[in-house]
Amino acid sequence: MRYQDINAETIDKWVDEGWEWGRPISHETYKQAQKGQWDVYLTPTKTVPHSWFGGLQGKKILGLASGGGQQIPIFSALGAACTVLDYSQRQLESERMVADREGYEVRLIRADMTKPLPFSDGEFDLIFHPVSNCYVEKVEPIFCECFRVLKKGGIFLAGLDNGMNYIVDSEGREIINRLPFNPLLDPEQLRQLQEAGDGIQFSHTAQEQIGGQLKAGFLLTDLYEDSNGEGRLSQLNIPCFWATRAVKPSS
Repeated sequence: MRYQDINAETIDKWVDEGWEWGRPISHETYKQAQKGQWDVYLTPTKTVPHSWFGGLQGKKILGLASGGGQQIPIFSALGAACTVLDYSQRQLESERMVADREGYEVRLIRADMTKPLPFSDGEFDLIFHPVSNCYVEKVEPIFCECFRVLKKGGIFLAGLDNGMNYIVDSEGREIINRLPFNPLLDPEQLRQLQEAGDGIQFSHTAQEQIGGQLKAGFLLTDLYEDSNGEGRLSQLNIPCFWATRAVKPSS
């Protein structure tokens, strides 16, 4: 199997088991968002500043690998026209369930984000991309595709794993792996993931993830760091994620 298909099956299984990032928001949370009381996450614990979005009424938003019925329903409640691209069927089913429950339209596309995105040039005003490219070997082509499908002046919001979680054991107490973490090239790293049931995951550098956005043509306007929210690395206040805000130049 392709590693992308292994990851889709893994995430489907996690959702069936009650995965935190696969639990749809409640009706009450949706109604609160309609009243202007809302928050969303790109990384595990810190909410995205509202100033990163601007007004969402009437905007066309792509949730890239953003299924699960958590963020897109919020944007829909705020008046955006939303599309979700995800490779997990269960995550897309959660999106459909919330949309049917709340009575709004959402476009759902099951597709692999390592392939060219099935959208026109300049189709979206904003792309929301929570931590997920740790399931992808090469991230730079994704950033280039995001740049292509955004309008001029469009916003790209991304959650990024900085690789720290991949160097330590499951307790976070001992350094056991070298970087880059790439199980397609390292049988021991593959064994670790298989034993844990964690699919196929990859570390990426700042050069790949932030430099990759810049090379695609984006202008970086803001960023913040975040922790796991639990475990030893979090207790030691070691950041394991970045969130970035970038824009496609207007000219």
